[in-house]
Amino acid sequence: MRSRQRMFAAVMRLLLKCLRLGRRRRFKLVRQAEQLWQYGHLCLRSLLYNSFTNGDVVLDSLFEPVYWLVDHVTRWFGVVFVALVIGLTSSIVAIVYICLLPLILQTYTPAWICWHLAYGHWNLIMIVFHYYMAITTSPGHPPQAKDDLTGVSICRKCIAPKPARTHHCSICNRCVLKMDHHCPWLNNCVGHYNHRYFFSFCLFMTMGCIYCSISGWEMFRDAYAAIERMKLFEKERLQVAANQTYYQTPPPTFSFHQRAFHKSVVYLWVLCSSVALALGALTLWHAALITRGETSIERHINKKERQRLQKKGKVFRNPYSYGGWDNWKVFLGVDVPRHWLTRVLLPSPHLPHGTGLSWDLPPCVTKQHAPLLAI
Repeated sequence: MRSRQRMFAAVMRLLLKCLRLGRRRRFKLVRQAEQLWQYGHLCLRSLLYNSFTNGDVVLDSLFEPVYWLVDHVTRWFGVVFVALVIGLTSSIVAIVYICLLPLILQTYTPAWICWHLAYGHWNLIMIVFHYYMAITTSPGHPPQAKDDLTGVSICRKCIAPKPARTHHCSICNRCVLKMDHHCPWLNNCVGHYNHRYFFSFCLFMTMGCIYCSISGWEMFRDAYAAIERMKLFEKERLQVAANQTYYQTPPPTFSFHQRAFHKSVVYLWVLCSSVALALGALTLWHAALITRGETSIERHINKKERQRLQKKGKVFRNPYSYGGWDNWKVFLGVDVPRHWLTRVLLPSPHLPHGTGLSWDLPPCVTKQHAPLLAI
């Protein structure tokens, strides 16, 4: 009896000992897991820590796949966008020559005919010239050899010298001098050497669309009313045919030429008005940037820098801005008064000031402005 009790007590002691060991092992495993978690969390934070990280950076990181998709789609569909611009513009020009010009020559006075012929053809020449130059002119790229440049940084994407105002285009996969943006409608970057062509194209295209919208307003109203009458007469003709009332006079029918004429006028006015609103807003935006001596990219950079210096009680001044009027003279390449005619109002392939590698004071600027920072 006693031997059984001793054996039972020994078994119970052994069982309790095993339970205590199992509990210690569990606690040890839990502590090790907690230590590994803390260590991994610390390593992750040390690798990803950045004092400049904020909500915008996190949002950009989350949208990086979307940016990659947009870049590649824009790269492959650039030719389609250029063909679309050429096709739509050609359709408007064809409608003007085939439908509107004969009507203008028959109904307008000689003075108005001369005005429409002179202004319309001048505007068309300016649009075609600047668009062709914008899509064929290289925006400018920095040299690959660093020996030719001094005091420049290195692009972290293409590992090449990066002068001031130069930025990397993810679509072209190259650095662009004084980059403004990559325009899919040009299938080209807008940079130092073709920025003027891009803005001039937007300006003259907007002017041409406004001109067509204003000049064709009365024709649009008449054409729209004629189309409504066509629909009404077509409805009446179908009713007459359904009722078999041959004694009634059938409504008049419209020829294919009449239908095509009225629909073409409506198409011209709707397209020109839409483009005038959209492209006009873009042109005004770029005009404001040119007045401040900024590009689209520099606008965001300068805004953040202005806010950062404002917290320190300092004032940010754009070193590439020479004042509103001088900024326009530098942008358009106006050195003497006659250049307003030969370089602005007439097609001109003149180069911009500087090489895009350094930014010295242009000769058309009369005085030196304030430095970058003022306390």
